[in-house]
Amino acid sequence: MLHIYTGYGKGKTTAAVGLAVRGAGAGMNVFFMQFLKNGSSSEIKMLRNLGIDICCVPQCTKFTFNMSSDELSAVKAEHNKMLKEAHELMISGTADMIILDEILGAYDKNLLDREIAAELICNAKSECELILTGRNAPELFVEKADYVTIMELKKHPYEKGIAARKGIEY
Repeated sequence: MLHIYTGYGKGKTTAAVGLAVRGAGAGMNVFFMQFLKNGSSSEIKMLRNLGIDICCVPQCTKFTFNMSSDELSAVKAEHNKMLKEAHELMISGTADMIILDEILGAYDKNLLDREIAAELICNAKSECELILTGRNAPELFVEKADYVTIMELKKHPYEKGIAARKGIEY
């Protein structure tokens, strides 16, 4: 089944992490792939401790708007490798759950091969739970999804000048 967590509110990755923990607790083979992130978020260590396979992009050490064209090309190449790995995991039946964290942002910013992404997402096997997070979910994916949750921002400490806090936002 296809799950989407999108919108401008906080909680998209947090919801996906919750599903990863729940799936691992149920004995599922879970893979957590982070697009646009380098694996330094606090949840990664704990997910690994639960036996969840993690894949991320070490080159993502800054926001995309601060990256050079060479850095963006390197990130795109890594994202495409992750898409191919996700496809192989799904086709082989190895994965019970695949979380593609921030894939919607990477898709929106054209930092992956959109054809490969659409093929993977639109032809997902129903035996595998495929979870997508990020802003700006394309209507094509929303229509295909079995679950769609839109996070709506009402208030956020950032509006008061409070920076992201370890253990809460990352």
